[in-house]
Amino acid sequence: MPQKNRTVRGVLGGLVGLVGLSAVAGLLVTASVTPVLAMTGLAGTQALTLFDQLPESLDPSTPMEQSTIYATAPDGSTTVELASFYEQNRVPVTYEQVSPNLYDAILSSEDKNFYSHGGVNIGATVKALVDNVRGTSSRGASTISQQYVKNVLIQKCEQEVDTTSDTYSEDLQQCWLDATNATGSKGIERKLQEMRYAIQIEKDFSKNDILLGYLNIANFGGTVYGIEAAANYYFSTTAANLTVAQSATLAGIVQNPNTYRIDKAEQGTITNAEGVALNNAADGYALTKDRRHYVLGRMLADGKITQAQYDEADASDIAPALNPPTQGCASAGASAYFCQYVKSIVLNDEAFGKTQQERTDLLRRGGLKIYTTLDYRIQTPAAEKMAEVVPANADNAYFGAAGVSVEVGTGRILSMTQNTLFTETPTDDQAYSSLVFAGDREHGNSGGFQVGSTYKLFTLIDWLEKGHSVNEVLNGSVQTNLKIPVCGAKQNANTKEIGNFGGGGGGTGSVLSFTKNSLNSGYFAMASKLDVCDINKVADRMGVTLANGGKVTDENVPFDVLGPKNISPLAMANAYATVASGGTYCTPRAIDRVVGPDGQERELPASSCTEGVISPEVAATAAFALQSVMGGGGTGSRANTNDGTPLIGKTGTHDTWSTMMIESSTKVATAVWAGRWQGQENIYRKRANGWNLNDMRYPVAQAAQAAANAAYPGSAFPKPDGKLTRQQLATVPSVVGKSVEEATAILTDAGFQVSVGGAVDSDLAAGLVAAQDPNGEAATGATVTLTTSNGQGTTVPANLVGMSRAQASAALGAAGFTNIEIDISCNPPTSVVGSSDPAPGTAASKSTSVRVTCQ
Repeated sequence: MPQKNRTVRGVLGGLVGLVGLSAVAGLLVTASVTPVLAMTGLAGTQALTLFDQLPESLDPSTPMEQSTIYATAPDGSTTVELASFYEQNRVPVTYEQVSPNLYDAILSSEDKNFYSHGGVNIGATVKALVDNVRGTSSRGASTISQQYVKNVLIQKCEQEVDTTSDTYSEDLQQCWLDATNATGSKGIERKLQEMRYAIQIEKDFSKNDILLGYLNIANFGGTVYGIEAAANYYFSTTAANLTVAQSATLAGIVQNPNTYRIDKAEQGTITNAEGVALNNAADGYALTKDRRHYVLGRMLADGKITQAQYDEADASDIAPALNPPTQGCASAGASAYFCQYVKSIVLNDEAFGKTQQERTDLLRRGGLKIYTTLDYRIQTPAAEKMAEVVPANADNAYFGAAGVSVEVGTGRILSMTQNTLFTETPTDDQAYSSLVFAGDREHGNSGGFQVGSTYKLFTLIDWLEKGHSVNEVLNGSVQTNLKIPVCGAKQNANTKEIGNFGGGGGGTGSVLSFTKNSLNSGYFAMASKLDVCDINKVADRMGVTLANGGKVTDENVPFDVLGPKNISPLAMANAYATVASGGTYCTPRAIDRVVGPDGQERELPASSCTEGVISPEVAATAAFALQSVMGGGGTGSRANTNDGTPLIGKTGTHDTWSTMMIESSTKVATAVWAGRWQGQENIYRKRANGWNLNDMRYPVAQAAQAAANAAYPGSAFPKPDGKLTRQQLATVPSVVGKSVEEATAILTDAGFQVSVGGAVDSDLAAGLVAAQDPNGEAATGATVTLTTSNGQGTTVPANLVGMSRAQASAALGAAGFTNIEIDISCNPPTSVVGSSDPAPGTAASKSTSVRVTCQ
């Protein structure tokens, strides 16, 4: 094994030993190459000073490294790799993570005097310079230090190439050519510069650091860079566990990577003059095997391996065990869409660079470790249920589904699932998509979906903020000409056109019942007492935006109450999380921390939590109403986890092609959308995997929320506010004298129910309301009983007392009485009426006998 930490102070004597001092080295090396310089036309003072004028400082900055995204493992405490992104597949390792076999193979074959020279092999370098000038060879004769310098220079050049350029591939190739194959005067200048840098890095770094730096930066064919990636790719092992034969093979590959690589089993790496493919499985990778034979021979000669080790390794076949690296979100499997969401953050947020190019380069070259919020304790069960219930392509009519779970009070995205298979390659197969359905245009290129009745949340919040009670009773019948305020101006809304789910006509009821049953006409009745613009402002305040980036307040129409706007499932989940948190809104967050290749944590994208977006009293009362949705008879009961965790929720259906189910504990909110991601094909009365398409939202949401409840146990929601749950008294309009139809309309509009009793004697026309009960005030929603007139009633004249006998008889007759009795006390001509039975002012039937008594 090579000795450790040997520096330039231990170099040999002679020319090589003097290169530890750059000034002396400059003179000696220049003198050595002066004849060569003369061949290029450089002579005299110019030749003597060329070397000394070259820059000597080279910063071997971090080479391109892959960035990796991590998620929380199923054990809840460790992390697992989700996906990697790279331009060069490189996994840096420490000195101790490389097998001694590999060090011996590299040094014996490439630079056996590495630990004793000062960075430059003068004799070999001068000969290479002469050959370069003559054009007889472009070999480098480089030490490991010089090769390290060369690779650093290539890397620096590659890092400066514009990845968006149409000539990107050609520019990368030119970096390699400039650093390796230049001939003539440019070849001399390159070699001198390489020497100058090599001398300097021998001063600045230990031998071990230089050797390790070389092994971490070197190319091993194609996009495989560094010894760890090479060991993983070619032999499915690690650099620490390489055998003698494997080490000799890789040490051979690094000498000419794209010729000696062993992953071209069919086509080989080169062809001969006859066009026959060479170095493939058919010839046993002959070229690589020859190079391995050379490496093993050098190892044996240097005493690094025994004869027995040599014989065994040299006799073995080249046996690749390829482990092709996967990069990009496709490698994340069922978590690919969350990965794509995270990727979009890195590519769009200025925390990762001022320009798109900077952000792209950082992701593919910057060696970031991105620790995300994804929690496999929720993600795995949710993804499994999604795959079980929702086919990737149910009916070839763009049926899709997406689920997302968000931590209440933080905005951390804990899971994100989708029914389709991830691909970034355009395809006509509807089972595949690159769109992140749970996200929006910026994060996943999705246009969002109509969220249906889940949008009723914002009407409920506005209702409560205006001081209304959830026990207030309204006329929730479908109406053809309902007046709904929109930004102060009332607009007509024919709610009968939309109707209610299942076709019901609605009826009088409480806001609590409207919420539990998701009654459209009931919520329109609520909106008629509010203002649609205020309702949309509530949604805006709770973080809801249109998926295209617009504001929900940009356009306001009466039917906004039912959620026709295109919104992301994530935005809706976060709105319900705001209720569950007691009124704190947190921006969605997918990244917990980012660590750079230097081990330092980087700045994260901006995120925040805002308390008091809605008041705790309103949040608690809204949660009280929304819990009824998840209980028995509620529209969301089929998604209840039934594990004892208190839940709020809301269902949503838009027309016949889009459905949602949102539910939340005090810890995690889950939203599931299922419907058409293109087109408006009816999803009702269609089945797949044993489920109606319109019902698939329930089991998917249930599974995700159940997993969330297990990992993040929820507790009871706060008690609702007493004022917002009170039984309200309202004035009962007087409808006496009205027709039954008119009286019913007046009372139902005021929020009362109506019952029509029997007919009574009244002086009103037959059929008109003669009496009502109750009068004055009553609880909203109470039943008012109407009594109608039979047309046979009249009233004893109130001014009967004091009349003469004749006047009394005339007045009673005029009132319609047909049975009049005059008492004998009225016979004297001067007598006047003193009383009557029934008494004056009494209502009675016209056939009632009225007895008049005089005084």
